[in-house]
Amino acid sequence: MGQNTKISVIGAAGKMGQQIMLQAQESDNFTLVGAIEAKGSSYLSNDISSFIGGKETGILVTDDPLECILKSDAIIDFSSPSSTIEICELVAQARKVHVIGTTGFDVAEEEKIKAAARHATIIKSGNMSLGINALLGTVKNLAKSLDSDWDIEISDMHHKDKVDSPSGTALELASAAAEGREIDLESSLDISRNGSELSRKKGEIGIVSLRGGTVIGDHSVVFAGQGERIAVSHFAENRNIFVTGALKAAEWGVGKGPGLFSALDVLGMEN
Repeated sequence: MGQNTKISVIGAAGKMGQQIMLQAQESDNFTLVGAIEAKGSSYLSNDISSFIGGKETGILVTDDPLECILKSDAIIDFSSPSSTIEICELVAQARKVHVIGTTGFDVAEEEKIKAAARHATIIKSGNMSLGINALLGTVKNLAKSLDSDWDIEISDMHHKDKVDSPSGTALELASAAAEGREIDLESSLDISRNGSELSRKKGEIGIVSLRGGTVIGDHSVVFAGQGERIAVSHFAENRNIFVTGALKAAEWGVGKGPGLFSALDVLGMEN
């Protein structure tokens, strides 16, 4: 890992963007060099201190990502799918590191990210926390150990302003379960548990999404068998767990070379 990693933040004025900039400024391992917001944002041309507090930094919010990318070692991105895809293509051209915490991509967008990873170091995860990634490994192992007579249900709760459903974390948990069972996720996933005809199909993986209040992220996976259940859960109590993971990913990615990685790779938990 380099001693000092230059970073820019996409979605700088968002909740995650602000926390990343604050933590980066407090660390000797990072230098914040850019803050990017969408065109038309009311934050453009303002010093980042106007919304994260503290003294003026000289870092002005911009809608020109390329300038920031060129002077950065890594880009940390918690924005929107359309914004992330635009940034991904620019990062690929510049051969830099792109840490993606954005969720809600469609199939075509996922393919564009894979294409960009042929040129850039892309670290993509719906959840950067150590605890969630430990949970992913646990779910994969449980699914591998328990046969399809055990039903799998995933509960996904977030704050009322979250725009995508299921969350990226819930989908990663479903993917871990499918991988453990060596089945295709797309054909076994059920996210529409409303109306009639709701009887569980054997081998199906269900997700129920709840949205309300200020919940940062609560996730549970239930393996329901005949007369017994196993439940494993993770509860995020503050956003610093995601910030720490994202910064660790940015530092880890410098010098790695092209490829599509996950938080499991960063934490050394991938097989």
